[in-house]
Amino acid sequence: MPSTEDHSHEPHAEKGAHTTASDDELVIPKGGYKHPLFQVFLLSFICFTCPGMFNALSGLGGGGQLDATTQDNGSVALYSSFAAMAFFGGSIVNKLGPRLSLTIGSSGYALYIGSFLSYNINHNHGFVIGAGAILGLCAGMLWTAQGVLMLAYSTEATKGRYIAMFWMIFNTGAVIGSAVPLAQTFHAAGTEEKPVSNGVYIGFIVITAAGFLSTLVLADPSTMRRADGSRAVVVAQLSWIDEFRGAFLGLVYDPLILLLLPYFWASNWFYTWQFNDFNLALFNPRTRSLNNLLYWLSQILGAGLFGIFLDSSRLTRKSRAYGGWIVLFAMIMATWGGNYVVQQTYDRATVEDNTFRKTDIRDREYAGRAILYIWNGISDSCWQTYAYWMIGAVSNNSRKLSVLVGIYKGVQSAGAAVGWRLDAEKTSYIAMLASTWGLLAGGLLLALPMIILRVEDHTWFEDDVLTGLDAAGHRVEDSHENRGIRLADSHRGRDREYPQQDATQQQYPYRERHHIPLQRTKDSKSPRPPD
Repeated sequence: MPSTEDHSHEPHAEKGAHTTASDDELVIPKGGYKHPLFQVFLLSFICFTCPGMFNALSGLGGGGQLDATTQDNGSVALYSSFAAMAFFGGSIVNKLGPRLSLTIGSSGYALYIGSFLSYNINHNHGFVIGAGAILGLCAGMLWTAQGVLMLAYSTEATKGRYIAMFWMIFNTGAVIGSAVPLAQTFHAAGTEEKPVSNGVYIGFIVITAAGFLSTLVLADPSTMRRADGSRAVVVAQLSWIDEFRGAFLGLVYDPLILLLLPYFWASNWFYTWQFNDFNLALFNPRTRSLNNLLYWLSQILGAGLFGIFLDSSRLTRKSRAYGGWIVLFAMIMATWGGNYVVQQTYDRATVEDNTFRKTDIRDREYAGRAILYIWNGISDSCWQTYAYWMIGAVSNNSRKLSVLVGIYKGVQSAGAAVGWRLDAEKTSYIAMLASTWGLLAGGLLLALPMIILRVEDHTWFEDDVLTGLDAAGHRVEDSHENRGIRLADSHRGRDREYPQQDATQQQYPYRERHHIPLQRTKDSKSPRPPD
C-alpha cells in the first residue's frame, strides 16, 4: 500500500538527474570518455600536474631552499587552512559538485610555487606564508573532491585498483618534477650548496597551470555510471545547514570511524622527518634530488602492488583488510626501525656544524641510505592506499564518501601542520622520529577494532545512508526497520528471476558488469532489483 505521508520537505535527489525510473536502471558504460576508468585517469592527470609538482617541490627539502624555516612556516599555514577547509570539505563538495570543486581547488598550486620563485628573487617570507594559507583552502576542496570521485566511480571489486592507478599516475608527476632539478644539479660540484634555480620554479608553474585547465574537460559526475551500470554520484538539493548537519551525522551514525582518526593524523606527519630531517639534513643538493626521484618512484611501485592485493578475488574483503593491516604493520616497524638506526649517527647540532660533510652519491654509505629512503616511499604509498581503501570499504554513497574523505584530509592536514611547526621550532630529530614511529604504530593498532567490527564482505544498504539519501539517491526512512519494510515492498509484484549463482558470483555478484553490492541488504542477502 503506497504511503500517504507528505515528503515534500525531505532531502531528495536533484530533479531530472536522479529521480526518474530510467536512472535506476543498470546502464553499462561503453569504453571511452564517459567510462569511469578514463575519468579517474583524467583525475589522476590533474593531481599529477598540481599536487604532484607540490610533492616534487616539498621532497627537495625546504621547498628547494637551503634553510627549511620559510617552507616550514608556509607549510604550517597551508596545512592549518587545509585542515579547516577539509573538515567542511565534504559539505562544500556536495553543495558545489566535485567538478567545480576540483577547478577551484587546483587554482592555488601555481600561486604557492610562484611564492618560492618570488622568495628566490626578493626573499619575501610573508608571501610564502600567505600563498600557503590560500593553497590550503584550495587543496581542502581538491582532495575531498578527488577522493569522492575516485571511490564513487569504482565498484567494490575495483576500489584497490582505482586507488592504485590514481596513486601511480599522481606520483609520476612528482617523479618528473624531481627529474628536473636532478638534471640541473647532477654534474654540479657535489658539495655546492645553493637553492634550486628560477627555471625549476617556472617549469613547475607552467605544469600546474596545465592541470588547472584540465579540470574543465572532466565529465559531469552526475551523468557518470560505474562499470556495473549503477549511478556513481548523487547530486542532492540540500541547504548549507543540511549539508553541514550531514557531516556531523556521518560520524554520529558511524562512530567506529573515530578509531581511524589517529591513523589519519599520522598519514602526513612522517613527511617532516623524511623530507627535512633526513633528506635535507644528510645529503647534498644533487643527492637530495636523486633521493626525491627514488622516493616518488617507489610510491608508484608500492601503490600498484598493494592495490592489486586489496582487490584480490581469491580472498574475501574482510581477509584482505586483515592481510593489508598485517603487511602494513610489518613494513612500518621494519622501515622505521631502519630510520632509527641511521638517526643515531647525527642530530641537529651535528648537521649545523660547519665541519659536517653531507653525503654524496659517490659515498660508500649512500647505497644503504638510498634503499632505506625507497622503503620510506613504499610504506607511505601503502599507508595512503589503505586509508582510502578502508573509507571505500564502509560506503559506496558518494555523499557519505565526501564526508569521510573530508574528515580524513582534515585530520591528516591538522597533523601535518603540527609536524611542520615542530620542525620550524627546531625540535630534535630523534624526537620527530620517535613521535612519527609512535603515531604510525598507534594509528594501526587503534584502527584494528574498526577493521574487525566495521569492514564486511559487502557494504550493506542499511549502513550506507546519509541525510535521508541512499547510495542511489533515493529518499529513505531513518529506521532500519522501515527501510527493510520498504525494500520488501519494492520486491512485491516484480516478475523477475535471478540466475543461480556459483560461489564466486556470490562473493562478487555478477562479476564486474553486474556488481551491485551497494544495493544489498543484510536481511535479504540478495541484490536489490533496480526500481
